[in-house]
Amino acid sequence: MHDTGRNLPQLLGDARRWFEDALLATLEEAGEAHVSPTQAGLFAVLDEQGTTVSELARRMGVTRQTAHQAVHGLVAAGLLEQVPDPSSARQRLIRRTAEGERTHREAGRVLRRLEETLAERIGQQTADALRAALETPWGTPPVLGRTSPAADT
Repeated sequence: MHDTGRNLPQLLGDARRWFEDALLATLEEAGEAHVSPTQAGLFAVLDEQGTTVSELARRMGVTRQTAHQAVHGLVAAGLLEQVPDPSSARQRLIRRTAEGERTHREAGRVLRRLEETLAERIGQQTADALRAALETPWGTPPVLGRTSPAADT
């Protein structure tokens, strides 16, 4: 095993970026509209029937302004559209256009191929164990008591 000395959140972040970088580069190479990692993340949390900007921001863990900017970029690219929310006269739903649906399906195919590539590189058994660990419910995030300075050494 290769110990980098990095903590698990850092390693998980690197793994996410590996997938994002490969996905976005592959889509761009195939001639798809350029999207940022934030815009790609928005696609991942968007409901089929549409989602409000506030809910997108909550799901993505970003500000409403950041989500709004990502939405506007994707609307301008023809991948998303804004439609009236039937449950609220004041809100609008964000949903994929036909082109956005096609791009979303292509991204899914690319991600499946990337998982296969990862399994080839690290071994199928390791890839399966990684998936099993990440799919196992971790429970509610704990609030840990302060550790003593001696425990940090």
